[in-house]
Amino acid sequence: MAETITHDVVIVGAGLAGSWAAMTASQQGVKDIGVLSKIHPLRSHSGAAQGGIAAAINNTRPVAGTGPRGPLEMIPEGDELIDSWELHMFDTIKGSDWLGDHDAIELMVKEAPDIIYEYEHLGCVFSRLPDGRIAQRRFGGHSVPRANYSADYTGHVLLHTVHEQALRHGTKFYSEWYCMDLIIEDNICRGVVAMDILTGEIHTIRAKAVMFGTGGYGRAFKITSNAFANTGDGVAIAYNAGVPLMDMECVQFHPTGLYRHGILMSEACRGEGGYLTNANGDRFMENYAPDKMELAPRDLVSRSEQKEIDEGRGVGSDGQGIYLDMRHLGREKILERLPQVRELALEFVGADMIDTPVPIQPTAHYSMGGIPVNVDGQVLASADGTPVTGFFAAGECACVSVHGANRLGTNSLLGASLFGKRAGVKMAEMVLGGAKLMPISGDPAGKNEERIKALMNREGKENVEDIAQELKTTMTDNCGIFRNDEKLKQALEDIDELQGRFKNASIMDKTNRFNTDVLAAIETDHLLTFSEVIAASAKERKESRGAHSRTDHPKRDDENWIKHILATKDKSTEEPNLSFKDVNIDWERFPPQERKY
Repeated sequence: MAETITHDVVIVGAGLAGSWAAMTASQQGVKDIGVLSKIHPLRSHSGAAQGGIAAAINNTRPVAGTGPRGPLEMIPEGDELIDSWELHMFDTIKGSDWLGDHDAIELMVKEAPDIIYEYEHLGCVFSRLPDGRIAQRRFGGHSVPRANYSADYTGHVLLHTVHEQALRHGTKFYSEWYCMDLIIEDNICRGVVAMDILTGEIHTIRAKAVMFGTGGYGRAFKITSNAFANTGDGVAIAYNAGVPLMDMECVQFHPTGLYRHGILMSEACRGEGGYLTNANGDRFMENYAPDKMELAPRDLVSRSEQKEIDEGRGVGSDGQGIYLDMRHLGREKILERLPQVRELALEFVGADMIDTPVPIQPTAHYSMGGIPVNVDGQVLASADGTPVTGFFAAGECACVSVHGANRLGTNSLLGASLFGKRAGVKMAEMVLGGAKLMPISGDPAGKNEERIKALMNREGKENVEDIAQELKTTMTDNCGIFRNDEKLKQALEDIDELQGRFKNASIMDKTNRFNTDVLAAIETDHLLTFSEVIAASAKERKESRGAHSRTDHPKRDDENWIKHILATKDKSTEEPNLSFKDVNIDWERFPPQERKY
């Protein structure tokens, strides 16, 4: 049997949320921190973020009289404010379609500038204005330029900055270790079970505090901007351990994924002035969001694109694409501000955006729902706010909820950084305050070894990859940008059938070392688990709000649906039991209003 490993703090996931938590806890004085990552930590999906990180630091404004598409200029230091945390808060609440909790949003936007300057002081390489201050660009749904950026590599430079600081403070990274189980007894988190992928050994890892920073679950859909690793493992593991999931029906589709690939063409393309055109050459956003045009929020732009496609004005051999036109920006600006996305378009669709429109289409991008947490990252066991002692989550796998039904671009890197940091502070407070290493009953590692053996010993005729692909097809077709009761019912029936077939799926590789067949099977099991929650929650929410758009309930219903949906796994049927929690609304300052752009 493999040895039991012990740490004061164990963090699962090495992206921005996990790395911030590790760095911060170590800065606070915690000496024994382990971070598990199923891939190399610097391949974490945070590094794929391109366009920017939001904060109202007020360095840039549009030139007067040029309109929303005009050029930007520096704001002289000490000059009048055009941006503020209050405006950032309103934009975020409006973007969330009043499903975000106002107290959490207020905390996030108030602390955002400090996060930017902390990055700067850690050595993060931001793009700069001529006077040396951090450059800012426009992003969808934001009233003013608020995206602090590093060309179109923003996530990459942020992740490298924090990762090296976590290493500097002595954090131990377990590269290519896969978390399989969460150990919760008597509402106290006592550790995790993880596999060393290289050897196949299963270890129980005990800890005083555990944090999940495991990212999103876009791989449940056929066309997605998400990395292959984004299979929602943390969300599924928490759900299987009895933790509820919140607002899982709210899945964001990004307007500009590369045609047929889904690879992200950053919102910075539109922030810098790119156009969206249909097969007739029309800039169709003037019909849907005449004030914001291409810089309307992502849910609105994605629906607009899909409508153009559905009505026969799409591009490409199957008519399922739209054009992103950057030619008018000129070669110099594209090479300076957007070098990575130009390279991606060249490599994957053979289009050079300097002189050719790039075919794109909506792509599953971001998970607004996830593990319910408070602003300190403490996981909540129920709608009444009772925390699971010693269990934390931050980043895309967590639901604070600051993004509500639709996240604004650049608020993701902010949320992952800020709430990862706050979780790190709270875990350190817990550990340094005398938290004990709690005993573990039974043999969690042995239970998971039996799970692996059962997978390897199956002799059924079903193929794991076929099941995964059929799941992605039904999720895309029936639980995608546009939904209705009939489609969602079909999705649930398909998922139920696929879950049954999965029990008869076999794997070819029977060895222990770096067994990717076993990993793919476990990931597919996770996809099937939380996809049922997405579809069930979407069927329950009988309205359209943010990214959740139902053709049979096309209006937002504030009377009945300003509430979060929580799903808990039924121990007998293994189906989701749904309950509800009120959204924290500041009715005096930010009452719900019609969402126009």
